[in-house]
Amino acid sequence: MAAILLIGQDGEPQTVDRDMEQIAAICKKNDAVQIKVATTAEEADEVMTARRSALAALSRMRPTTILEDATVPRAAIAPMVAAIQEITERYGLQICTFGHAGDGNLHPTCMTDARNTEEIERVEHAFEEIFAAAIDLGGTITGEHGVGIVKAPYLEWKVGAAGMEIMQGIKHAFDPHNLLNPDKMFAKQSRNRVVVQRA
Repeated sequence: MAAILLIGQDGEPQTVDRDMEQIAAICKKNDAVQIKVATTAEEADEVMTARRSALAALSRMRPTTILEDATVPRAAIAPMVAAIQEITERYGLQICTFGHAGDGNLHPTCMTDARNTEEIERVEHAFEEIFAAAIDLGGTITGEHGVGIVKAPYLEWKVGAAGMEIMQGIKHAFDPHNLLNPDKMFAKQSRNRVVVQRA
């Protein structure tokens, strides 16, 4: 199975039932391989628990788990997932993708080992290409996790030189002596990635 789409709906029971019938019909019309509608609250909760457990399950696979986020327009989700898969295969990595289809926010998650410097270098190159793919598809380098110091070198890809100049001007207006977090957001070089290490 290439992908699973979980669709939740809430509201008055009659409205939810009607909506879920329509949603199932739309999925069928769009060639979904299998459609399963939860018939009880317990069954629905079981499915959603599995989704909430995705990161924990992935983190057991290898000593290091790297979770990223990149967001694309909803119409670009399928091409983005395909791009992530192609990049994953080309770099010989294990990257699983989950996320929030409602807003196009994807979480490519790499299971790796931070002690393997050669592999981590491939991971960095792969994520760089994933961010570039998101931008090429009309998206952005982050959907909910923010840019932070790890993604700071990629910020200009999204906002351009003029955007960077404006942000640097704002920073200078509030911090003319560069005392607050010096050389964090406007760094030109990549930083070490924050990873989840298994004990």
